[in-house]
Amino acid sequence: MLIVAAVIIVFAVFFSFVPIRLWISATAAGVRVGIFNLIGMRIRKVSPQIIVNPMIKATKAGLDLSINKLEAHHLAGGNVDRVVNALIAAQRAEITLEFERAAAIDLAGRDVLTAVQMSVNPKVIETPVVAAIAKDGIELRAKARVTVGPTSTAWWAAPERKPSSPGSARASSPPWVPPIAIRLCWKTPI
Repeated sequence: MLIVAAVIIVFAVFFSFVPIRLWISATAAGVRVGIFNLIGMRIRKVSPQIIVNPMIKATKAGLDLSINKLEAHHLAGGNVDRVVNALIAAQRAEITLEFERAAAIDLAGRDVLTAVQMSVNPKVIETPVVAAIAKDGIELRAKARVTVGPTSTAWWAAPERKPSSPGSARASSPPWVPPIAIRLCWKTPI
């Protein structure tokens, strides 16, 4: 009777440390994670679901990641699920993004998934109307649309601008390329 109670206590302690359902779902998804890895995560106070579920998602998407990298990123304070989602989005958009770079962006406090999505669909910001009157009474009204996206040399062209007076000069493109390309489209008159 005492042996049966000891065996039940040993199994209870074992199953409290090892999430068997998570291990079965990971094995069924083709993710190689050992039971001792899961026990080690529990000892290091890392929830195995936070690491294994994104690993399953990455494996199903065709990414080659390691459990140790994901756990290290989580222990450093990063959001593992957001980084894996960004890597999957970058792969689908055919953007080269390594795990180390995505993890560094995430640890810097930036939303890496939003950055990948903005590189696919650049953000357009429209400014309010700006009006000015010269000394000679000529009024100029301008409205700008600013497109913010990734740096690309194909984006650079002189901003389109229609002068409101015959003597206005045309704008030219800058001689350097900043880290985020900005394209201005001048619209006058309004």
